[in-house]
Amino acid sequence: MQKNINIKNKKARFEYELLDKYTAGIVLSGTEIKSIRYGRASITESFCEFNERGELFVINMQVDEYSHGSHYNHKPKAARKLLLNKRELKKLEREVKNSGLTIVPLNLFINEKGFAKMNIALAKGKKLYDKRETIKDRDNKRDLARVKKSFNS
Repeated sequence: MQKNINIKNKKARFEYELLDKYTAGIVLSGTEIKSIRYGRASITESFCEFNERGELFVINMQVDEYSHGSHYNHKPKAARKLLLNKRELKKLEREVKNSGLTIVPLNLFINEKGFAKMNIALAKGKKLYDKRETIKDRDNKRDLARVKKSFNS
């Protein structure tokens, strides 16, 4: 079992412009949390949406089946409920419905108490030219760091 779990969604920062960030708890079964503690989860293809009762769920999150689980094992791609304050949920739901924004998971981690938490963000999709700009900025930073390194040594 790994000491600190931090499963990231690297695509999120590239595909979306992040506006507002939140930390949410997740409702998990016993075999799900055990599998996450072994680092057997992925959130790259996942997204969040509200149901008809105003509850927030993470959809398409992959949590592999626990290796020592019997017939009590969980479904790998089940929808999992996220836990936020009522005020935060209302704000997120209003933003998603009115302005067409989306909620994307950024990373999944286990806090110091042993609970699984997920950082989520209210995000707006980037256009193709924004993605090109991001790539250009990243390349420029890399080149500048390379020049600084060669200059210092």
